[in-house]
Amino acid sequence: MKSYFLSFCLLLASVMTYASGDPILKNVNLATSKISWRGYKVTGSHNGIISLKSGSLKFVNDVLVGGELVVDMNSLNCLDLDGGGKGKLEGHLKSDDFFGVALYPTSTIKITKVTSRGKAGEYKVTANITIKNTTKEIKFNANVTNGSGSAMVKIDRSDFDIRYGSGSFFDSLGDKTIYDEFELDVALNY
Repeated sequence: MKSYFLSFCLLLASVMTYASGDPILKNVNLATSKISWRGYKVTGSHNGIISLKSGSLKFVNDVLVGGELVVDMNSLNCLDLDGGGKGKLEGHLKSDDFFGVALYPTSTIKITKVTSRGKAGEYKVTANITIKNTTKEIKFNANVTNGSGSAMVKIDRSDFDIRYGSGSFFDSLGDKTIYDEFELDVALNY
């Protein structure tokens, strides 16, 4: 029994040492970091990029413990169209039908909890995402090591009252239906 208690105390001490220490804040390199987006509709998909306005990740003993990203919604750019179609889609996505960027020029992702997935640099992340002044909790896997990080984040736009063309809210849309879920492929350098 004493050996179990001693082992437990040693394990507890090592965990406390691992998680203790002063947090170090590392700024995200805005020039080399990238967020790609992809939205789906019945007849296909559209994709593009969106820029960060600011960002930082918080570490303790080189272990990710937090962070925050601020996304510049005015930078929303479609990559799979050109000419008038590109301008029309970008304008529509920035309008009140979707992200309302005139009133909501930024969106944020604030990390609230980080759990190891068992290997160094591999994490299960819980975060609060704010879009159009509505905040929802999301969870995703992330890899963060050696000055870079990546994550694939799926978001349901209807959680943020973005319902335009949604088959979840409107009947008889047919091939005009736009799916609620979209993806963000986040690639950070810090």
